Amino acid sequence: MQYLRLLLLPFSVLYGLIIWLRNKAYDSGVFSSKKFNIPVICIGNLAVGGAGKSPMAEYIIRLLNERHKVAVLSRGYGRKTKGFRLVGQTDTTLEAGDEPMQFRRKFKDITVAVSEKRVIGLNILQKNHEVVVLDDAFQHRAVDPGLSILLFDYTRLDEFLLMLPAGNLREPFSGRKRANIIVITKTPDNLDQQEKDRIINRLRPCNNQQVFFSYLEYGGLVPVYDVQPEAVQALHKDTLVFLLTGIANPYPLVEKLKNTSKNVKHYDYPDHHPFSKKNILKLVSDFKEASGKDKIIITTEKDAQRLQLPELKELLAKQPVYYLPVMAKIHEPDVMRFNEMIERYATKHI
Repeated sequence: MQYLRLLLLPFSVLYGLIIWLRNKAYDSGVFSSKKFNIPVICIGNLAVGGAGKSPMAEYIIRLLNERHKVAVLSRGYGRKTKGFRLVGQTDTTLEAGDEPMQFRRKFKDITVAVSEKRVIGLNILQKNHEVVVLDDAFQHRAVDPGLSILLFDYTRLDEFLLMLPAGNLREPFSGRKRANIIVITKTPDNLDQQEKDRIINRLRPCNNQQVFFSYLEYGGLVPVYDVQPEAVQALHKDTLVFLLTGIANPYPLVEKLKNTSKNVKHYDYPDHHPFSKKNILKLVSDFKEASGKDKIIITTEKDAQRLQLPELKELLAKQPVYYLPVMAKIHEPDVMRFNEMIERYATKHI
């Protein structure tokens, strides 16, 4: 399939030219980018799909939240509302999007907002906040962030570095030069120096760019609903796992579960997929028909936000449905250096 996409290369060339001209217009000042008087940290990636932006945004929130009044601003992909919106605890993913709802439910004392036009959102948030984290905004050139963190997914580094639709890049690879920090995400937790050097040679960072490597650390199972049956005491090789995902790259999670259980049945949907009653009825039917009691439904924390819709909750609440939380971790010995760069930037205006 990857090689068949090469037939679309002429369209990629045209699309790449349009994006290149757009970026040149911003770089030359033909299009304006607005700077703000408070620290703005942009997190994004060049490719479509997940590179671990949400875990990295949560890492930054945890790092800064005790000392700063933090706001997170997202587009709110998949929401049915328009314009600027402060995300409330009682909102749904239809009103705010799945990632903003995840931030809202996890971090009670920060501000979470959505706005397609980030400039409008920042104009509102800068009045009462000390730092704003822009989630998935690297291509949003109307804002000139003070600090840009660009993510590359380790599991997809060897794919063709081509523009859409032949490849997966939203903009030319040269766009990486705008980043202040590059983070290679989802690496093995035992990544050696030789592999780090290979990756750096492939990405060819600029001399002024700092490069870090991160991995995912999974936590214990968490129930999706307040009242539901208990899960199996512990996953083991004979546990039948029904895995439901609607994320861009479920590969690390699938591998994690397959290292524990030999029976993983994966219901794999596209990123931000709006789960339908038909999707969930199929899952529940298969789960009930499976023999034995040693079985569980597992999803991701982001997908769990979309499963809170009343019509889906009604179908799933009587089943053992759990999500597996995940945290981004920076490889040693660079954790302190990474944290200090973020904290130094966040405090420079105070």
